[in-house]
Amino acid sequence: MDFRQLRFARAMEFTIQEINNRTDLLPGITLGYQIYDSCSEAPMAVKIAFLLTNGMAPFFNYTDSCSKSAAAAVSAVVGETTSSPSLALARMLGLFRILQVSPYSTCACLSDKLQYPAFFRTIPSDDHQAVAVAKMMKYFGWTWIGAVRSDNDYGNYGMASFLKAAQEEGICVEYSESYYRTQPRSKLERVTNIIRRSTARVIVTFINSGDMRYLLEELSKHQLPPLQWVGSYWITNPELLRFNMCAGAIGYGIPRSVIPGLREFLLDLSPEQALKSPLLTEFWESSFSCSLKGKTGSSGGAQECDGSQDIRALQNPYTDTSQLRITNLVYKSTYAIAHAIHGVICNDTQCDKSAKFAPWQILNQLKKVNFTTKNGYQVTFDSNSDPVADFELVNWQFKQDGSLEFVTVGRYDSSKPRDQEISVSKAIRWLEGQTEVPRSVCSESCPRGTRKAVQKGRPICCYDCIPCAEGEISNKTDSLNCVQCPPEFWPNIQRDSCLPKPVEFLSWDDTLSIILTAFSIAGAFISVCVTAVFYKHRTSPIVRANNSELSFLLLFSLTLCFLCSLTFIGQPSDWSCMLRHTAFGITFVLCISCVLGKTMVVLMAFRATLPGSDVMKWFGPLQQRLSVLVFTLIQVLICVLWLTISPPFPFKNLKHYKERIILECELGSAIGFWAVLGYIGFLALLCFILAFLARKLPDNFNEAKFITFSMLIFCAVWLTFIPAYVSSPGKFTVAVEIFAILASSFGLITCIFAPKCFIIMFRPEQNTKKHLMSKVPSKSL
Repeated sequence: MDFRQLRFARAMEFTIQEINNRTDLLPGITLGYQIYDSCSEAPMAVKIAFLLTNGMAPFFNYTDSCSKSAAAAVSAVVGETTSSPSLALARMLGLFRILQVSPYSTCACLSDKLQYPAFFRTIPSDDHQAVAVAKMMKYFGWTWIGAVRSDNDYGNYGMASFLKAAQEEGICVEYSESYYRTQPRSKLERVTNIIRRSTARVIVTFINSGDMRYLLEELSKHQLPPLQWVGSYWITNPELLRFNMCAGAIGYGIPRSVIPGLREFLLDLSPEQALKSPLLTEFWESSFSCSLKGKTGSSGGAQECDGSQDIRALQNPYTDTSQLRITNLVYKSTYAIAHAIHGVICNDTQCDKSAKFAPWQILNQLKKVNFTTKNGYQVTFDSNSDPVADFELVNWQFKQDGSLEFVTVGRYDSSKPRDQEISVSKAIRWLEGQTEVPRSVCSESCPRGTRKAVQKGRPICCYDCIPCAEGEISNKTDSLNCVQCPPEFWPNIQRDSCLPKPVEFLSWDDTLSIILTAFSIAGAFISVCVTAVFYKHRTSPIVRANNSELSFLLLFSLTLCFLCSLTFIGQPSDWSCMLRHTAFGITFVLCISCVLGKTMVVLMAFRATLPGSDVMKWFGPLQQRLSVLVFTLIQVLICVLWLTISPPFPFKNLKHYKERIILECELGSAIGFWAVLGYIGFLALLCFILAFLARKLPDNFNEAKFITFSMLIFCAVWLTFIPAYVSSPGKFTVAVEIFAILASSFGLITCIFAPKCFIIMFRPEQNTKKHLMSKVPSKSL
């Protein structure tokens, strides 16, 4: 016998007596009742439904009738306490619009008002519980769970709702198994084997108490890994507290309550009163293991009850009123029906005892009820005839004596904002007495800097952690995707944040810049020194013979060439970008123009020694100056057009290097740049050709030879510069350009002025007009 279910039935009896004794609710009206036992089976519930609708004699004789045909006058039904029998009842009673209020049938399917128009309940549906459990999984960080359910309407519908809610919360289910107590034992053994071998440490159950008892008994026969049980409504069933393997179990239960006077009513039972009802007789004999006198058909072998039995000394679910949860729902259900009847036949002051009413009138009135019970609980129904979801978070904890007890550790209130429904108010004791939340995940969380990669053929909770690709980051754990850094940012080593890319340019404090600056200043200093030497010996034959005016102009341009390389060092700006290219172009054209002028002077001088030649009057000092000026002005014009149409500008190069920014001068117009460079090359080539033609002139000191060497070096440097310039990365592009400027400048000053300075400084005997004018046999270059 299920003593807990008997307590539910007697709680309805107590409530009806309490209502009948009230003067404000149904005054002058006495409610009657009949109690039926469906044995929690749907076929028995169908049979009872036929009895209720056909007005037949009661199936189980426990009646307090107000008339001889009480069965025919049934106005409402309190029950069933499980979902499958309730479904059977609701289909039959709904056809006749007979009101049914269940305190414990949670199947979400019963919220369908088309199929079950007369069904109400005072317990939230499984949809609410399923969502609450799924939110609990997320709240405690459990993403890898097992699931077991009763193979009936309660378990199947409840688990289906939970799996849907769990999927929305990102929770994966390793297995989902079902079992019902009437199924073969092999099915139960299969379920227990799956539980033992699983990797999930958390098990969510939608199981009624009877099936749960069978499952735990089977599991207790084997060695089990530590499991965290998450219960449905069985979590508050005191009969299951004997299974210590469930210590630390947690789940949602109906809020605990107190019903004044109920305990006294339950204990106010004597053997004489028990004999009046077969149910109470069976309860008495089962509790005290004796036979009541006067019982028809008593077993002769049983010891008769001698009257010394004290019901107050009993310790069983019938007398346990410390956790009134479902019992309170029976209390609320009964009161709800009474208020609905009151609303149909009563006004503010009195009730019409002779009023005739149809069951559908009670049904319609129940939809409107809104009252508070004597023990302080509000009763109302929504459009689906369900109450507002409100659960206690119950935890199984050990007492000092080693036994388990229910401890309320928190609450779930569906009326609160999202992510605030769950509140924990007390410390939770988990499996094996742990104080830390147990972990149950298929894969550990992916740290920052990685992303999830789902393992093929496995649930989404089973994944590998893949480092973010180059240029991407993830700044939170368990990222599904990595995020590309903005163009001017680059990930740190951990790849969990984007840092500004370092900006690279040829700065003044760079070692390479210091070296190039030293060479540039040294070259300019050498040019100044050569100029000083030439100026001091300006009247000497070697200086006068080599066109001193063009030589000084060439030394001045070389000094500018050395110094213009400095404009390429430092952070590029609008002005520096325009200055560096134009200064380089103009100074080098000035330099090459001077060399070209000197070459032409050599050729013209040789031609002038021929009889009858007057060529020198066409290439005198004025013409030399004009040629240098014209050649230079052409380059100035090219630079002006370049700067006017599309000048160079600072540019952040993000493509050459992924991890850093190259700050460089964009050419603006590539045609302008190559025009400047091409014009320099054209003059250098022309100068080389002319110098090459004059290399074998029979002077003792033939400057054309040295110009030929200098132009050869110049052209070689700049022909090498072009591919090196195009292929050099970052700041080395600028360094290559500076190197080309310095190399060509050093080549010019070395080849043209070094021999002259050597003669002036170390061979003064050769610095005579006689020596310079003497003829020597020509030699091949």
